[in-house]
Amino acid sequence: MRPQPVLVFDGDCGFCTTSVHFAERRLRPHCAFVPWQCADLQTLGVTQERAEHEVLWVTPTGTVYGGAQAVAKLLLSAGRGWSLLGALLMLPPARWVAQGVYRLIAANRHRMPGGTAACALPNHRPQSP
Repeated sequence: MRPQPVLVFDGDCGFCTTSVHFAERRLRPHCAFVPWQCADLQTLGVTQERAEHEVLWVTPTGTVYGGAQAVAKLLLSAGRGWSLLGALLMLPPARWVAQGVYRLIAANRHRMPGGTAACALPNHRPQSP
């Protein structure tokens, strides 16, 4: 069992990396930050496809939260006023709104500040001949 949770993010995405650096400096959550490209995904219990599509929060016991719920867990671990926001994001209807906003941002992260074309989510649909 790991001593602390792990936040798995896309290290090739400028927007994701900038967001993680902000969280490290300003929020100071109690977790390790690991780009999925450097993570032992199998040990963490997640697939590469899932790690490519959403930020992941992996608890020391192996429970995995993705997307907006991972962000909520990050906020909860930061304490102070951030934990109140994190708790709110875990409850419906705020949870549903947060997930929708997360999906919108994730789909457009290459357009966000710090984002580049390399930040675009991969397309896993089969190519037609």
